[in-house]
Amino acid sequence: MSSTSLTVLYFAWVKEKIGCGAEDVCPPASVETVAALMDWLAGRSPGHAAAFADRTLVKAAVDQVHALPYARLDGAREVAFFPPVTGG
Repeated sequence: MSSTSLTVLYFAWVKEKIGCGAEDVCPPASVETVAALMDWLAGRSPGHAAAFADRTLVKAAVDQVHALPYARLDGAREVAFFPPVTGG
């Protein structure tokens, strides 16, 4: 991923731990996957670190399409993080 702006959205308890629902970030070019973005975001604040402490509890969508941790961010404009959704 190039060093361009990316909108990151947070939902539910992820949002609560981080303290905001969205932010525009410019991750370094080395951040090429969803997992790498999580790693980079975890270093931004204690709230980010707490939100991404257990990656198995956080799901992601890249440009509104569900994405696995190894999904590449090439050309992405938006990444959303949220807890797993259960049916009822």
